[in-house]
Amino acid sequence: MAELLLQGLGVSKGVRIGEAFVYKPFRFDESAERSTDDPNSELNRLQTAKASCIEELNHLIERAKETLGEEKAGILKGQVGFLNDPAFYPPMEKLIRDGRWNAETAVHRTVKQVSGIFEAMANAYMQERAADVRDVGNRLLRHLSGNNGSRLEDIDKPVIIVADDLSPSDTVQLDKRFVLGFITRVGGKTSHTAILANSLGIAAVLGLGDAVETIGHGDRLVLDGSTGACILHPESVTIERYERQQQKEEEETLALQQYADKPAVTKDGFRIEVAANIGTPEEAEGLPAKGAEGVGLYRTEFLYMSRNEMPDENTQYDAYKAAVLAMEGRPVVIRTLDIGGDKELPYLSLPHELNPFLGYRAVRLCLDRKDLFVTQLRAIVRASAHGPVHIMFPMISGMGEWREAKALYDEVRAQLMSEGAAVGQSTQVGIMIEIPSAALMADRFAREVDFFSIGTNDLVQYTVAVDRMNEKVSYLYDYFHPAVLRLIKNVIDASVKHGKWTGMCGSMA
Repeated sequence: MAELLLQGLGVSKGVRIGEAFVYKPFRFDESAERSTDDPNSELNRLQTAKASCIEELNHLIERAKETLGEEKAGILKGQVGFLNDPAFYPPMEKLIRDGRWNAETAVHRTVKQVSGIFEAMANAYMQERAADVRDVGNRLLRHLSGNNGSRLEDIDKPVIIVADDLSPSDTVQLDKRFVLGFITRVGGKTSHTAILANSLGIAAVLGLGDAVETIGHGDRLVLDGSTGACILHPESVTIERYERQQQKEEEETLALQQYADKPAVTKDGFRIEVAANIGTPEEAEGLPAKGAEGVGLYRTEFLYMSRNEMPDENTQYDAYKAAVLAMEGRPVVIRTLDIGGDKELPYLSLPHELNPFLGYRAVRLCLDRKDLFVTQLRAIVRASAHGPVHIMFPMISGMGEWREAKALYDEVRAQLMSEGAAVGQSTQVGIMIEIPSAALMADRFAREVDFFSIGTNDLVQYTVAVDRMNEKVSYLYDYFHPAVLRLIKNVIDASVKHGKWTGMCGSMA
């Protein structure tokens, strides 16, 4: 086939050459519900799909033990349990026999009913089982439909992932060893796919538009995350040219490594502390050797999105402790749960919102759901016994939210100390500056908080009223808009005046 150049938006630099893995998540269309004149045939199809699911899950469980650990393997074991549950599988058979529905309809209706029962329960743990039911139901439906060719969990060799988009809950399923790069139909420089790609050093081209439809599963690709170029069916001379570019990149990386342990100082003598952003404790491993002076932002939501249920206190404590120990005495800033907007948790069953970025998210959710907030705070405070930990609350818009969150932290810390638990003695508590109201009130906040961290991606979005995921208005998304710069200056002036420090994260940093 002829070589074809496709142009998108380069959001994470790097040249990658490899096969395409076209990811199209399975979706059951309710209009596809059908009756049957041959119930026995449908029962046999359902039984075959169930056996295939169990075989698939047992294979994934063994693989998960090796690559992801016993905890995620346990989630998959729970799905096997559902397939053998008399309250789950037999009702499907009954719908086929008595209702004379085909197997797909029987599975869809049973999953909808059972997940609804779990969601209506008062117990939070039982509510969380609804996500497990939906997941195992989708497995059955995939096997019944024969749609098994593009699951992220199937990736077992280096590939370039091609998709309409990758949600945060998609990306946490990836085995990072096998991901060479991302290509998506939508997305911009500050989308979460772009942020993840940058933090993991994965080359990415987003916003390719309908051109993604020209890429087939297994097609040979060259991806240039710096220029946004994607070359489909590259000729040998093209591959050779990009292989030379890859070699040059590797040499530059090695050359830069000699500066890893040097302080970051501007030409006019201003010292800047350079810290890392992480989403998992594994990402903290080796950071000190790369020159990171700490973790400026630990995005804890990835711990929640990588599971089919809410992580308990000990699970969270183990993750935070691992990151703290990996940093070898350097500070770790842990952001409390920032869910909402474009980051969803199926097991929380959050209501649909017309404008989720301005809605029920981050600290607003946590102050409403104090049960999950207290669990997280307890885990973080316990982890602070193993090294310097700072706690940061996201999406603070006013003094009331800050004071309520801080009071809850003080209460949790006092409770743990009364229980005899070890806690850190130098923990700082601060806020993210993402909302213009907080930036404008920085002088008031600076009298009470220990530090600020300016979340530039959302601050720009909220200040200039531009959806940072929308390529149509991306030309208005300007880090150096005078209003943005004034807000940042206001925050820094306030922190200097009151002897506090300010960090900055996001693409502007």
